[in-house]
Amino acid sequence: QICLSLVKLLFYLAHSPLGSIVLLDFQPRQFVMVDGNLKVTDMDDASTEELSCKEDNDCTLDFPSKSFALKCSAVGKCEGINEKKNLFNAYRYFFTYLLPHSAPPALRPFLTDILNATGDLRYGINETLKAFEKVLHLYKSGLYLQKRPLLLKDYISLKGFRTVEGEDYKCWPSYSHLGCLLSVHSAEEAAAICNSQSQCQSFIITQRRTWTGRPLASFQSSLTDLIPDANSVVYIKQSASSGERL
Repeated sequence: QICLSLVKLLFYLAHSPLGSIVLLDFQPRQFVMVDGNLKVTDMDDASTEELSCKEDNDCTLDFPSKSFALKCSAVGKCEGINEKKNLFNAYRYFFTYLLPHSAPPALRPFLTDILNATGDLRYGINETLKAFEKVLHLYKSGLYLQKRPLLLKDYISLKGFRTVEGEDYKCWPSYSHLGCLLSVHSAEEAAAICNSQSQCQSFIITQRRTWTGRPLASFQSSLTDLIPDANSVVYIKQSASSGERL
């Protein structure tokens, strides 16, 4: 969410009515999240000036760990230097820390491609935004889910109940520090996640939603007390229970 919001902001800066705007003091402390969107807190160090040049050798974009050779345009300006400076700073201050391992395994190769392409400045801001929006579409639609055996049939469903929330086993990247609370596309994906975790014996799809609209599923290591709830369903591994217990 942070990276996508940042890319949308940089897309606007690259195509602003004033021309391409560069953030000269590009640091994480310069940004703040407001209602799920990243905002710049200080525009004092923003500039629309683009480096003047006579030849391509005048257009080297230098960073502490890397340098890039840009083209000198016919009007004597280094082509896209403001956009590329913003994008590489986004890569080194945000993408490298937030993108790895922050998505379901099937989507990680797409994020790795974005990471590599922005790190080498092979992507401009237009291509970067398009790549992020593709990943978001796959994530929200569930199209990233690979064809696999249906696992939900191995679970007993108890409709009209939910479990008592409390401290349980931890997982990553959980939305709760008390237990294992993960975003899922469907109960079928939740069953696959539960099967992949040795501690998991049951799960419930909660009424809570993430910023993408996906529901949160709570995974638990034991069958806790059940509470009547007309809008909920508890899914229990058949191997974790018996007919007598139910």
